[in-house]
Amino acid sequence: MAESTPKQVQKSFLRYQHLFVFAAPVVFVLGVFFAAPTPDGIGTGYWLEYWWLFPFFLLGATIVNTVGISGSALFVPFLIFLYPLLAGGTLTPETIVKVGLISESFGLSSSAVAFIQYGLVDRRLATTLVVGGLPFVVGGALLSFVIPAPLFHAALGLALIAASVLMLKADLSHEEPDEAASGDAEVATDGSGDLPDDAGKPGAAGVEATDGSITRVDRAGDTYYYTWSGYLERFANYSVGGVFQGLAGFGIGELGIISQLRTDVPVRVAIGTNHIVVAVTAVIASLVHVFGGQFVPGGHTLSLASTPWNMVVFTVPATVTGGQIAPYVSNAIDTELIQKGVGVLFAVISVALFLMAGNVV
Repeated sequence: MAESTPKQVQKSFLRYQHLFVFAAPVVFVLGVFFAAPTPDGIGTGYWLEYWWLFPFFLLGATIVNTVGISGSALFVPFLIFLYPLLAGGTLTPETIVKVGLISESFGLSSSAVAFIQYGLVDRRLATTLVVGGLPFVVGGALLSFVIPAPLFHAALGLALIAASVLMLKADLSHEEPDEAASGDAEVATDGSGDLPDDAGKPGAAGVEATDGSITRVDRAGDTYYYTWSGYLERFANYSVGGVFQGLAGFGIGELGIISQLRTDVPVRVAIGTNHIVVAVTAVIASLVHVFGGQFVPGGHTLSLASTPWNMVVFTVPATVTGGQIAPYVSNAIDTELIQKGVGVLFAVISVALFLMAGNVV
């Protein structure tokens, strides 16, 4: 039986996802260059001022997408501590979070498409997590307009110390999936034959759900078994993480993925699904940070004109590229080593943020 047009479109999109993914930052940069509100009388010097941000954000995006956490967990501390040393000036907390969220939105979306193509995203689980966490993300984003800088730094410190503990304790190694269904391996790679079937599932992989028990076959033919139980624990983690996601630009990915692992979601499926959750919430939080200040009594009025466009024209392409590189890095490098390194880095940064909150540094 011939496939429906929507499914053909889905498969074509995933087959050529690299073209679409890399076209997105090109369109974004052209749109910013020709249409974004910028200061009067700017020239080439304005647009090239922050070219040096590209390698830093490329490295950061590659690291965070490899372990499935929010990009701003590295971008925000970088803009707080290293940016003043390199640029000779400081950014306001609102601008820091906004640049981090805009950059993260593109990077995570890039990596999320790669995980969808591979068949490692649970759409039902991702939808429930996004719907449950979104009100808290919006609330945290609105709170960011009125929170004083010392409290902002203290909140970042709390989020990072929690992320550090969770990263150091979590088992994010890419364990081998169940190979019992080895006969499905050849079938999964070409999308034909008797696979678990989900008519709405994009890509060549298959999914079967029976009484809440899930059988998932990815495009390489690897099979994963798990259930959808544990909603309450995941809701609690994604709610708290959602507040930090809106406030600081990260938190929902770090806290959320732990709850998935604790409820026995396979590591690779948890990382893939988490990319969707963080990408969607980052996009929504970015919109609130750009347009929401005018609706908050006493809040800062942030307009499109206040966005440092000459920064994001370099950070967005960098994060998109990092998002595409991450799956290959994940296979080539010991993920546990990256995980432990990021955990230690979070701990060091959190100490510095607590000192800043207390006006010690």
